[in-house]
Amino acid sequence: MAEATPPDSAGRIEALFTRSDGSFRFARWGRPLAPMVYGTNDEGIRIVEEALASLAGLTGLATAELDPELGANFLVFFCRDWDELTEVPNLAKLIPDLDRLVPTLSGAGANQYRIFGFDGTGAIRICITLIRYDDDLQQVSAQTLAVSQCLMGLLLWSDRAFAAESPIALIQDTGRCVVKPWFQALMRAAYDAAVPAASADAALALRLAARVMLIEQAEGSGAS
Repeated sequence: MAEATPPDSAGRIEALFTRSDGSFRFARWGRPLAPMVYGTNDEGIRIVEEALASLAGLTGLATAELDPELGANFLVFFCRDWDELTEVPNLAKLIPDLDRLVPTLSGAGANQYRIFGFDGTGAIRICITLIRYDDDLQQVSAQTLAVSQCLMGLLLWSDRAFAAESPIALIQDTGRCVVKPWFQALMRAAYDAAVPAASADAALALRLAARVMLIEQAEGSGAS
């Protein structure tokens, strides 16, 4: 019989899905991922697609060439300056407030921004990631950048989820990274068929924590 869920684990998970306005909101994908990457070369596209496929495999989420409704549903746009986005054909159709968003991002000095769309059940149906490849991001390896960005698009994390702790660990002297074991277990738990695809009830953190513990026990690891 499994031991009781550690209270710190549930609290840790609740914090990861509690937004800065105090609301709890959890959502995962409800369909296969169909990626499309813009603004980088073929090697950059390959690195992003490989990172996404690896993370999708971790959760059991499928990938596809096309989404029957949207064509592509996991879109990543790279740019050197936010103003470049206004020149991308049809992007304003995906992001209706793009003309207002661009100056806001520029004024904030932001280097990344994510937009999610949801289906009738509340599950994620589309994620658009905008990345301004500034000096800070250029210090990060392409694989690390791809893994971190794809990970943040697989669940509706809080807007302050990783302020205190990164979910990835760098492999010394390689410039590459891996997702930390505890976060791997959490992502697998989040995609458990018994867990709802979307919820605004913070009690869900207890259910996720119990599944994380069972995954860690099955793997013989409680590493964070």
